[in-house]
Amino acid sequence: MSLELKIQPMRYVIAAAEKGSFNAAAQYLHRSQPALSMAIRDLEEKLGQPLFEKHLKGQLTPFGEQCLPKFRELVQQHDRLARELTQLSQGQLGSVALATVPSVASRLMPTFLADFIARHPDIDINLHDESADFVCRMVAQGEVDLGISSAWVEDERLSFTPLMEDEIGVVLHRDHKLANAPELRWDELLDERFITNGTSRLLANTPASRLVENSHFYISNMISLLAMLEVRNGITTLPSLAFPPDSQVLRFVPLSEPKLVRKIGIIKPAQRSLTPQAQALERAILDKLGS
Repeated sequence: MSLELKIQPMRYVIAAAEKGSFNAAAQYLHRSQPALSMAIRDLEEKLGQPLFEKHLKGQLTPFGEQCLPKFRELVQQHDRLARELTQLSQGQLGSVALATVPSVASRLMPTFLADFIARHPDIDINLHDESADFVCRMVAQGEVDLGISSAWVEDERLSFTPLMEDEIGVVLHRDHKLANAPELRWDELLDERFITNGTSRLLANTPASRLVENSHFYISNMISLLAMLEVRNGITTLPSLAFPPDSQVLRFVPLSEPKLVRKIGIIKPAQRSLTPQAQALERAILDKLGS
């Protein structure tokens, strides 16, 4: 039968051995001497051997001297584990996986994560840059803790908390005849070579869906898409966050008719609790990025 040992009596033994008496140990630990003596006596009974000499209460027996380093080791392990569990429960230690759409990853995450890591230096961040539907899939399948994306379809496995709205606009070469317009209507683009991309589904079920239906050109990769636009191989629509703000060649013109926005929010499991680390990240996202 294994012994059920409590940590506190071991602390009393360590203190009594270090301070030289039960009285000094009791004062050091802010305990009454009778309570300390009783706890040590109970531990001795469980072990079946005295830890201190009978007439010299601060003097360890040979058995006590054998036990002392083991007590120290166990107390240290206990305290280390207690600290780590406290940090885990408070979301200050561990790891968290986050998936975001590329525009959020490149435009918002660098500054946001720098601040988060500074506040939570012991949390490891695993950031995935994926398409919107893949972000949802990763959260639903438990591959990541949280996602930041637009929600294309309702999914009972997922919960969506809105963060911001991202305006949809037309992206074209700066020398294009429409590049200096303050805003554009979809019917002004019918004669243009329209390049569809992963966000073009935002035009679905709107009058502008004809642009997508008439397009025979689809590019999913943002680098390739921008390269095609820069050599005047067509135009496209993008959310404002997806447009490179430092581009010297392309222009972003708001789409006024229909007026469209991409709703970006936090995606998390609907029926599964978040880890404390993910809870801390979610709070920070809502605080820093929520509009």
